Amino acid sequence: MPVQPENFNTRYIIGISFISALGGYLFGFDFAVISGALPFLRTQFMLDAWWEGFLTGSLALGCIVGCLIAGNITDRYGRRPGLMIAAAIFAISSIGIALSQGLTFFVIMRFAAGIGVGMASMLCPMYIAEVSPAKVRGRNVAINQLTVVIGILVTNLVDYLLADHGPDAWRWMFGLGVVPSLVFLVGVIWLPESPRWLLKDGQVDKAKAVLNKIGSAEFAENTTAAIQKSLTGNQKVSYSTVFQKSVRPAVTVGIILAVFQQFCGINVVFNYTSTIFESVGANLNRQLFETVSIGAVNLIFTILAMWLVDRLGRRPLMLIGSLGLSILYIVLAFALQNHYPAYMVSVFVLLAISIYALSLAPVTWVLISEIFPNKIRGAASSVAIVSLWGAYFILVFTFPILAKKLGTYGPFYLYAGICLLGFLFVVGKVKETKGQTLEELEDNLVRH
Repeated sequence: MPVQPENFNTRYIIGISFISALGGYLFGFDFAVISGALPFLRTQFMLDAWWEGFLTGSLALGCIVGCLIAGNITDRYGRRPGLMIAAAIFAISSIGIALSQGLTFFVIMRFAAGIGVGMASMLCPMYIAEVSPAKVRGRNVAINQLTVVIGILVTNLVDYLLADHGPDAWRWMFGLGVVPSLVFLVGVIWLPESPRWLLKDGQVDKAKAVLNKIGSAEFAENTTAAIQKSLTGNQKVSYSTVFQKSVRPAVTVGIILAVFQQFCGINVVFNYTSTIFESVGANLNRQLFETVSIGAVNLIFTILAMWLVDRLGRRPLMLIGSLGLSILYIVLAFALQNHYPAYMVSVFVLLAISIYALSLAPVTWVLISEIFPNKIRGAASSVAIVSLWGAYFILVFTFPILAKKLGTYGPFYLYAGICLLGFLFVVGKVKETKGQTLEELEDNLVRH
């Protein structure tokens, strides 16, 4: 008999999900703060197109390292220690960036911040997926995306309010990140370890204790038995294990979805809002106001996505997002090419943000947290998210260079084509996962 939703300790599950998802807030902070700071940094460090792209993308290079570190830590020592380390890195890097006197030190500290972002981007969705019952797992993992977009919105708003505080306003923009970093660190101390990791480590009693807090005794016993069954056999995991024939289909889908989420191009809008609106004549105040508008729309549609992901499902949302972005990018590119007024460009930008926030943004993270077998989830998630951050670096590094050569509108025609290819991939390769336990998904993978 399936366990009924009322047998779950909903308040406890949401509580630990939100605490873990504070890492998502910091992810959103470090991701968004560059957009408001770039107009100041161009003057401070006399950035050309190459350095602007590299400075922005240096976060992604750190993210790659962070994912690799997190993959090792999470399999050896558990999810919780990794979250604590990420929180500490966030705090230290925020102070370091704010105190930077030269471009080299700034880039080093931005790279360090990326390590924390990379760790959080992998560990937070994984942890939430592992402590959430199947029927609410999609919604709960989407909590992480909710905190990401709250982080983006709050950061954009703070950047907008600080913009008139002189040429050193960017230092405050980055330095204020130390406050949520410390809140996250204190919160993680309260979190229990993932019951799936505890069982993998042989700590059966501790795992059952956590599961008994999440649900009924029957839920704890059934879940323990299912997890232990999925962990039978070879426990030694290496990156070569991730590419074994039996799991290769899931890993391939995870990598392609991760890369597609970045190559779809929307993060150009997030990171280079000022560049896009400057190209149609908007002043600095209007540029920063647009970042706030983007953050607000992003938040509204992420909340809607949390409601839909366990009702409508993962696959339909991915299809809507990929095809919708493809169409909107063509319209946006045309508007930029023909120098439409800033308010009209803003409409198309906000429509693109809303489609992305409803689909590719949260659902990709949900799928990555779900589709890998228990035995390799840490290593496989690491590989997929390393691929994601590698794609992010390529995207944000190349945009200023492409925009200089092709015009600001040019890259959006390219992104439209990529989104169409992504739509075809989802149609052919992505299966629905809603309502199934992680162990049921693993059984289906083995059978197919």
